[in-house]
Amino acid sequence: MDSERSGGAVFMRRANRLVNTGCLSALVVLTVVLGIVASWLWYRHWHDEKVNSERKEKSLASILEQAEATAHETARALDTGGAADADALTGVIWQHSRAPVITYSPSRREFTAMVAKSAQYDRDVVLPGGGAVQVTRCFVFIYTQHPGGTWASKVSERSDDVCRPSTRIGNRVRLALTRFANLNDEDLTGAGVQNALDPTGRRFIDVKNVARAGDMVTASVLVSSTERAVGQCYRLTRPVADGDQRAVAAVPALSC
Repeated sequence: MDSERSGGAVFMRRANRLVNTGCLSALVVLTVVLGIVASWLWYRHWHDEKVNSERKEKSLASILEQAEATAHETARALDTGGAADADALTGVIWQHSRAPVITYSPSRREFTAMVAKSAQYDRDVVLPGGGAVQVTRCFVFIYTQHPGGTWASKVSERSDDVCRPSTRIGNRVRLALTRFANLNDEDLTGAGVQNALDPTGRRFIDVKNVARAGDMVTASVLVSSTERAVGQCYRLTRPVADGDQRAVAAVPALSC
């Protein structure tokens, strides 16, 4: 009996050593695996942030490059377009810059255009939630006419707050143009256009005049920012009857 007890005790001690050794080995393996995973996650996060930062900087550089190109192209168009009327020159600036707000100072013979420019880049992340990211920068373009008649351009980057009224006006103009294009012929009156463009009566879009010339109708409207601190006149044009939608347009004007 004593020998049996002694043999059983030896067996149990050996079994316990095997179990303890196995648990320790498993713990070591688990620690190594977790360490590898943690290191990989840290590296992947560092790598993705580095790549994302480079992509963002390239997108911002591209926006600035495009803004400078727009300034030069617009100045050349002002020089060679042959337009002398301030309203016509406003249209030239709009055509090249698509700036929702364009103002003119006769005393300085200077136009100022405000517009936000955007670009996208793909953001990499380990977990779901990546994809396309948009970056936006606010630019103010200044076009000054020299005494000899030539135009000089200058572009500067401003804070987002500077372009916020311009962006809101641009959004309202696009919505107004869609509503204007969808109006029935009988509604192309001052009251009809006002009701269509400003259905809530908040007067962010104020229709000043509606006129017909041949088969085209033009609505002169004042579009304001939310705080009404900034306003821009626009001329909306479209065929009187249903026709070529490419003829529907909105162009900023110096006066309504």
